[in-house]
Amino acid sequence: MFTYAFMQNAWLASTFIAITCGLVGVFVTARGMSFLAHTLSEVGFAGAAFAVFMGIRPLDGMLLFTIISSITVGKLSVQQSRREASISAVSSLFVGLGILFLSLSSASASYATTILFGSIIGISRGDVWQLLVLALAVLITMSVGYRRLAYDSFDATGAIAQGVRRNLISIYFLLILAVSVSIGAQIVGSLLVFILLTLPPSIAKYLGKTLPQMLLISVAAALIGVWAGLALGYYTNWPVTFFIAAIEFTFYFIALGIHRWRLD
Repeated sequence: MFTYAFMQNAWLASTFIAITCGLVGVFVTARGMSFLAHTLSEVGFAGAAFAVFMGIRPLDGMLLFTIISSITVGKLSVQQSRREASISAVSSLFVGLGILFLSLSSASASYATTILFGSIIGISRGDVWQLLVLALAVLITMSVGYRRLAYDSFDATGAIAQGVRRNLISIYFLLILAVSVSIGAQIVGSLLVFILLTLPPSIAKYLGKTLPQMLLISVAAALIGVWAGLALGYYTNWPVTFFIAAIEFTFYFIALGIHRWRLD
């Protein structure tokens, strides 16, 4: 399996993607942003389609669209009462834009499928290095602002009392989330990247008792999912995304069962 360059590229890229999404996902869940993560995945589809239309790398288009839209959605949804409506409106707009850009370009249906569902074959060595740089940037940025982000995510009242600038933290995290969605989509596709951002942290929420434990469990679940998914996809020739989704789904219900057993 590792004799092929495309599998080496996919394995290396997916490892850093899983670590990034596993860590960021814990804060996505804690901040109640699962719906926003799903919306940004659809925005990423529009960005990738725009990149195809303009003749640039799909990842560059995803980064451009997700970063701009994450800040826009964050500003529109400051009030809890209008958050869901704002996110739904933005999601609808960008799905339409994605379809428009693909129709205006000469891309084939198979290319659109690759954008939506990912492809381990299409990752080049240059793409791997770009993903690694972005993933490391996210991890370093998170390590710098870890304390304030954790405080704001898990104890909002205490953060306000301590004078934490919550608006600045929110923008900071939205940027991190936008980059994480863009790089995660390279493996599982823009349509299903929220799998890696929501299921591993949901598993960690049921099994972990402290934040470090939750971060560790979330990363472990994401890594096992992508590694097993890549291996099964290689040997069966079935979609890697299917295996990743099925594995994370199974892990989630096992964790839910353990959680309920502990409560009994």
